Amino acid sequence: MFFLRASAIGDRTEKDYLAETEFVRYLAENGAPVANVIPSVRGRLVECVEVDDKSVYVSLFAYANGMLLADNGYRYREGAPLSEYFYNTGKALGAIHRLSKTYKPVHPRPDYFDKYNMTYLDGLIPDEYSELKTAIAKRLDAFRALPKDKSYYGLVHFDYSDGNYHINMDTGAITVFDFDNCMNCWYMFDLANLWIHNEGWTRQEPDPGKRFELMQQCFDLQLQGYKTETEVPDELLGKLPLFIDMVLIENIVDEFECAAREGEELDFEDIEDAAECLSNNIPYAGTATGDNYGDG
Repeated sequence: MFFLRASAIGDRTEKDYLAETEFVRYLAENGAPVANVIPSVRGRLVECVEVDDKSVYVSLFAYANGMLLADNGYRYREGAPLSEYFYNTGKALGAIHRLSKTYKPVHPRPDYFDKYNMTYLDGLIPDEYSELKTAIAKRLDAFRALPKDKSYYGLVHFDYSDGNYHINMDTGAITVFDFDNCMNCWYMFDLANLWIHNEGWTRQEPDPGKRFELMQQCFDLQLQGYKTETEVPDELLGKLPLFIDMVLIENIVDEFECAAREGEELDFEDIEDAAECLSNNIPYAGTATGDNYGDG
């Protein structure tokens, strides 16, 4: 089975798609658990087709073995402990990052600050959200002070979550796909994104402090799997709350971009929790804004 992707959004160039597919091919050929890209009959990873005066970029991928967790009702495979799932998600991500640290791209993907800078964000986010913009600007200053050594910073998935990998329900093996948001960023971003998505497993816990602890327990299992593939510098792991804020900013920016693309006003409820956490230095624990879990 295969997956044919046709992209006509207009926000990426052919070189962007080439950079993505070249990275995916490198990962797959070196043993990472990813859905490989399949060259066309002309040997190209990306083909361009003109449709109604628009450039449509087409790539073919191997179908990822398994299924989405959502399609299984968020039930893990029968007879296996949920701890295996968390361990395997960390291990799959670690394999990707391990190979990224040695990857030498032909076509470059964007750098984090190419998009996440206040010149762009000031124009994207209306002035009525001035408090939020101030909070984001403060975080961006903190991000710029982070080390960018190759062992810390490189090509990351940038959307690593259960919507972008399949699980083999017989073995528990994970196959990752959808690298179209990949960019040069800190590897910790993908780990922080994992941490945030653990909220889905803990949201039934009403106490935010206990929920925070449960999310950390899930993350500890993910780190165990991750560390079987590559190291996590203590210097950056200790800054996990800052990287969680980085993920919150990405989520907020995505909502503003979607609203702008659709020509609609943003529904503030979509970003309310993340904005509250950033503006008031509240550690994110999958909370409603009224939880007021601690100070940041």
